[in-house]
Amino acid sequence: MSKENIIVVKSYQFSLDIIQLYKNLTGKKEYVLSKQIVRSGTSIGANVEEAQAAFSKKDFIHKMTISSKEARETFYWLRLLNDSDMLDPEFQTLLGKSEELIKLLTSIVKSAQRG
Repeated sequence: MSKENIIVVKSYQFSLDIIQLYKNLTGKKEYVLSKQIVRSGTSIGANVEEAQAAFSKKDFIHKMTISSKEARETFYWLRLLNDSDMLDPEFQTLLGKSEELIKLLTSIVKSAQRG
């Protein structure tokens, strides 16, 4: 059995968490920021998944770089929601999770570029 790929697992779980946040926000009739965050937040994992099937190292780096950019965008939306008091306490852990994804993705991209 193959070893669990931590970035695949964490980005997928993060997508599930973002979907729950989206449901929470739309339940409060917030549709603009919620649409932005569900798009960028789920795109992280989608691009990580695509990178797993990359046909070259350059393609892998490209997909992981997109994931990193999407993670940064998601972190921006989370901060905006938090600082405007729209992020319920139960979802504030997403700020740390998004920072962790940014660090992981940055490390993966840098390592792939060196190697």
